[in-house]
Amino acid sequence: MSFFLVVGLGSMGKRRIRNLKSLGINNIIGFDNRDDRRKEAKEQYAIEVYDDINEIINNFKVNALIISVPPDGHHLYMKLALSLKIPAFIEASVVDTDLESIISDSKLYDILLAPSCTLSFHPAIKKIRQIVESKELGNISNYLYHSGQYLPDWHNYEKVSEYYVSKKETGGGREIVPFELTWITLLLGMPKRVVGFFKKTIDIEGATNIDDTYNLLMDYGNNIFNLSVDVVSRFATRRLVINGDKKQLYWNWDDNVIKIFNPNSSEWESHGYEIVAAQNGYNKNITEQMYIDEIASFISAINKESRFPNSLEHDKAVLNLLYSVENSDLNNKIMSL
Repeated sequence: MSFFLVVGLGSMGKRRIRNLKSLGINNIIGFDNRDDRRKEAKEQYAIEVYDDINEIINNFKVNALIISVPPDGHHLYMKLALSLKIPAFIEASVVDTDLESIISDSKLYDILLAPSCTLSFHPAIKKIRQIVESKELGNISNYLYHSGQYLPDWHNYEKVSEYYVSKKETGGGREIVPFELTWITLLLGMPKRVVGFFKKTIDIEGATNIDDTYNLLMDYGNNIFNLSVDVVSRFATRRLVINGDKKQLYWNWDDNVIKIFNPNSSEWESHGYEIVAAQNGYNKNITEQMYIDEIASFISAINKESRFPNSLEHDKAVLNLLYSVENSDLNNKIMSL
């Protein structure tokens, strides 16, 4: 019997256990150093849990890893997957420690390492992709997108200071930039140039050293993408405007509808979509289904039935884009990519 090993049993690790179970997979083992998290996962999901990963590897046949530890530990478990020659799914990252060598080894041994691209599975983002690729909007001039949240609302059961979003390198604002850039660049590719600003703008208890606001201008040659990301918005927000020379698209994730303005009729056309209810404790728009679909895509890629939509090479390029924005601000210059 083979098992999925979920590494890290915090909020994302528990979510991935739910995802696997919803897909009919019950052969799951959990690993975490914290006793409270192991106990909670065992009680809620009836899985075996351990505090020694070597004990798991030595006593069970593990066929895949789900890496749900904080971003600054991702490289350790990707290397473990490579040493075991098994595939791994990796949560959204914000640091690229040893990523170049990990990419090289994964290619050498033909091992699937699948970095998260969760928003690509959101029904609204999937519909927006279809609309953009259909050319219905005409020649696109600009994209205006705001992604805002309030960091203390992320985990209402623990203080910000108690987990990785309070650290400067893995801070909440900094992490959301590549989280958003992943779906954007999977749709549009990488920009030619970028200029941006980032800074700490307010005091968040327990996160005194993080930058809470990022603003990016990305030059795509024929159009410009204006991205604003923050963790200071008291009302969780995702709003997108796409201006084409034929039509305008507007999306507010609170409305469960994508609107397109048709100047010929002077009316808004509505494209509704349905979302599966969010897990208790999460924003209502954080549909559990996109996480389930993401893990289903990973499993399909393991079985060589389809290709996982993201890759470590693309993840590295996205992180380079993040670092270029920071260098743009620090050096007061436009960065070519």
